[in-house]
Amino acid sequence: VQLQASGGGLVQAGGSLRLSCAASGRTFGSSPKGWFRQAPGKVREFVGAVSRSGDITFYANFVKGRFTISTDNAKNTVYLQMNSLKTEDAAVYYCTARARSRYSSSTQYFIDPDEYDYWGQGTQVTVSS
Repeated sequence: VQLQASGGGLVQAGGSLRLSCAASGRTFGSSPKGWFRQAPGKVREFVGAVSRSGDITFYANFVKGRFTISTDNAKNTVYLQMNSLKTEDAAVYYCTARARSRYSSSTQYFIDPDEYDYWGQGTQVTVSS
């Protein structure tokens, strides 16, 4: 499975962006997925996750109410809608998916990066004040 993230760019504070992550190879529609981000000089941090059923999502406190994860299994794509962006949201954003060979219940999500197996290349989000 290869993941291709896109949709990053430059946006003013308060604006919105939608990141996309398309999977090639085997479908990852039935895999738990997540988004992480890494700002310069900082460690990679969890942003949000979605269960393999797509029904359960979980977000880091700092994005709750502003970011939303959605999936389109027909397109083998997961999205991260980011609203009310802040300058501190600037980072490289990575999508990730868990291998189907690793067990997960239909409603389980993961916040530990070690629980994931496939990573996209990252897409840069820059937020200007």
